Amino acid sequence: MSETKVDVVLQAQAVSKRFQDGRLDVRVLEEVNLSLKRGESLAIVGASGSGKSTLLHILGGLDRASQGEVQLMGQSLSNLSASQLGMLRNRHLGFVYQFHHLLAELNAWENVAMPLWIRRESSQNSQQQAQQLLTRLGLSQRLTHRPSELSGGERQRVAIARALVTKPACVLADEPTGNLDRQTAKEVFELMLSMSKSIQTSFVVVTHDPELAALCDAVMHLKDGHLSLSSSGI
Repeated sequence: MSETKVDVVLQAQAVSKRFQDGRLDVRVLEEVNLSLKRGESLAIVGASGSGKSTLLHILGGLDRASQGEVQLMGQSLSNLSASQLGMLRNRHLGFVYQFHHLLAELNAWENVAMPLWIRRESSQNSQQQAQQLLTRLGLSQRLTHRPSELSGGERQRVAIARALVTKPACVLADEPTGNLDRQTAKEVFELMLSMSKSIQTSFVVVTHDPELAALCDAVMHLKDGHLSLSSSGI
């Protein structure tokens, strides 16, 4: 039983989310359940406005559920203070978004090293880890290039490296390839999932693309606030 608890990286139990809009009670999520083991990849698909990003924010502790519970590495997020949540996120989570959010004044390896600097790791060790990871992601010739000097696919690879450099238990990715052309999106998505397996980091990926979603270990559909497992894999 203890091994199972450790193996489950992220879990949501009966998570609901409501917003008050005047007199209206807007129900975005209804008793959502999911469980993710180490190294697994899960795609969440659904129409625009279905609540996919809201769910991802709740899973990452960036928003609070109205009801239910989220556990990260066996620890409930419900009763943690903002500072405690921040520490837990920094230790166990990585984030990738549709737009890379890289710092324009820093080069590729410096952007990747930023989370390690925040952890107050040595400059030498941070640089070494960042450059090694970027090399694994095929960017050995772009280490000192700034974001403006990189292609869209390269910038997103840097963003993925930044999310992975602390070796988090889980990465939450919100439309990580939504701003890329079809071929580049597929290459970046496959690379992301390959890294997931090689370093045993779990991924929850929100995407509107069913073909990319099918590359994940499991696919869940969010519709009318309810999350259900796809039987067809797409």
